[in-house]
Amino acid sequence: MTTTVVTSRTRGTDNARGSRPVRVLALVLAAQFMALLDAFIVNVAAPTIQRDLSASGGGLQLVVAGYTIAYAVLLIAGARLGERFGHRRMYLVGLLVFTGASLACGLSTDTGQLIGFRLLQGAGAAVLIPQVLSLIQRTYQGEARVRALGAYSAVLATGAAAGQVLGGVLVSADLFGAGWRPVFLVNVPIGVVLLILGARLLPPDDAVGPDRRRGLDLPGLILLAAAVSLFTVPLVLGQEQDWPLWSWLSIGSSALLLGVFVVLESRLAARGGAPIIAPRVLRLPGMRLAVARILLVMAVNSGFLFVLALHFQGGLGHSALRAGLTFAPAAIVFGAVGLTWRKLPASLQGMLVPAGCTLVAVCTLAFGMLLRGGGDGGPLLYVAFTGVGAGLSLGFSPALTGALARVGSADVADASGILATVTQLGQLIGVAVFGALFLNRVEAAAAGGADRAQASADGLLVCAIALAAAALVGALSALVRARR
Repeated sequence: MTTTVVTSRTRGTDNARGSRPVRVLALVLAAQFMALLDAFIVNVAAPTIQRDLSASGGGLQLVVAGYTIAYAVLLIAGARLGERFGHRRMYLVGLLVFTGASLACGLSTDTGQLIGFRLLQGAGAAVLIPQVLSLIQRTYQGEARVRALGAYSAVLATGAAAGQVLGGVLVSADLFGAGWRPVFLVNVPIGVVLLILGARLLPPDDAVGPDRRRGLDLPGLILLAAAVSLFTVPLVLGQEQDWPLWSWLSIGSSALLLGVFVVLESRLAARGGAPIIAPRVLRLPGMRLAVARILLVMAVNSGFLFVLALHFQGGLGHSALRAGLTFAPAAIVFGAVGLTWRKLPASLQGMLVPAGCTLVAVCTLAFGMLLRGGGDGGPLLYVAFTGVGAGLSLGFSPALTGALARVGSADVADASGILATVTQLGQLIGVAVFGALFLNRVEAAAAGGADRAQASADGLLVCAIALAAAALVGALSALVRARR
C-alpha cells in the first residue's frame, strides 16, 4: 500500500511550493486594483484631455470607454489563455501589456493615439484580471480561500471610489505641468514593481498545473467576442448619442449571436470537444443564480456611484475630490464586511444575500429622500452610504464565494472568466440604465423650470427608487433560493 504524505509543498494547499500565499494575494490584488482604478480615474481627467488634445465628443467617449469595451470583450479569452499557457505566465504578459500601454497613453500626442492605446490597455487588463481569481482559487483552500475572496471583494468596492479620488488629486496637482498625463503614467512604476515581484513570487505554472490539452475554440471565441462587443458598445456610447436606432439593433444582434453561441458550444461539448465555456460550469448547483445576483448587485453598485457622482459634481457643484471622498464610507464598509461576514453564525449565512439586498433598498431610498431638496444631506447621508456599502457587500461576497466553492480545479478558468465578465457587464448595465434614467429626469425637471440643484435632486430621487426596486428583486430571488 502506498502512503501519500501531505506536506507544505503539496500542490493545492495554502503553502504550495513557491506560492507564499499572503504575498501572492497582495500581488494579484494590487494588479486587480490598478486595472479597476483605470476604468474610473480617466472620468475625472476627461475635460482636461478634451481641452489639451482638442478631442471631439465622440473621440472623448472612445478615450473613456475604449478601455472598458476591450476589457469586457476579451475577459473570457483571457481566462482561457491562462488555462492553456499558465496563469503565472499570462498574469505577467497581461501586466506587461497594461503597463506598456499606460506609458503610451501618457505620452500620446493626439486623440487617435490615445484611443488606440486605451484599447490596448483594456486588452492587457482582460488578460491580467481573470488570472487573479484563478490564482486565488489554486493557491488557497477552505477558510483561507474565503478570506482571500473577501479581500478580492474589498478591492472591487474601493477601486471605483479610489479612481475618482485619485483622478481628482492628480489632475488638480498638475504635476510638472503634465495636466491629465499622470492619470496614466502613475501605472508605470507600479506596474514595473509588480512585474519584478510577480516573476519572483507567483507559483510556477508547473505547480499550478494548467490543463494545456484544451484548445482555444477560436470560432466560439470570435462569436462570443462579437456578441459581447455588440452589447457593450451601445451601452457605453448610446446615452451620449440619445440611443439611436443602431444601438438597439446592436443589442438585438448581440442577443441573437449569444443564442447561436450557446447552441454551437453545447453541440461542441456533446461531441467531446473543448468549448470556450464548459456548459457544465453553468450547470453547477447555484451557479446561474449566483451569476444573476452578481450581475444585479454590480449594476446597482455602479449605478449608485455614477448617478451620485453626476449629482454631486453637476448638480451641487462639488469638486471631483470632494465627490470621491463622499463615497469613502460605502467603500470602506463594503471591504470590511467582505472580510468578516464568514464570522457570522452559519445558521444566518444563508440569509445574508436577501438581507444585504433589503438593506441596500432601504438605504438607497433614504439617501434619495435626504438629498431631494437639493441640499447636502447632512450627517445622516453618511449613515445611508454606510448601509449601502454593507448591503452591497452582503449581496456580492457570499454569492461570489458560494459560486466558486462549487468549482473544481478543471473549471477554474471557465468560472473565473464568467464571473469576471458578469461583474464587468453588471457595471456597464448599471451605468447605462440608471445613468440614462437620471439624465432624462434631470432634463425633464430643468425643462419644467427647476434650477440645476433641484433638477439634479429630482433625477436622483427617481434613480434612488429604481435602485431600491432592483435591490428588492435581488432580495426576493435570493430568498427563494435560501428557502430551497
